[in-house]
Amino acid sequence: MKENFSYPLNPEWSTQEIVTVMAMWEILEQTYTKRVTAEDFLGVYKNFKDIVKSIGEERQLGNEFEELTGYSLYRTVKSARAQKTGVLRIKERG
Repeated sequence: MKENFSYPLNPEWSTQEIVTVMAMWEILEQTYTKRVTAEDFLGVYKNFKDIVKSIGEERQLGNEFEELTGYSLYRTVKSARAQKTGVLRIKERG
């Protein structure tokens, strides 16, 4: 993971929307580096989807985040939906 990077954000978002999206990137990082439950992750993801409604924008932001960190929004959401409960176990590619 690169040090000192900027989270992918849309400059048109309000302060509250930026806080909500930042929470998504933070919990996504924590899923790979700490212990996060599927329920907690999916709750934050639901709030994220209230801001980022389009699949295209979600993919673009997720791809930017993955380029910066190596952490995949797509794979994590897929795993969380499949698992539904308990601590998420996401393996980094490599």
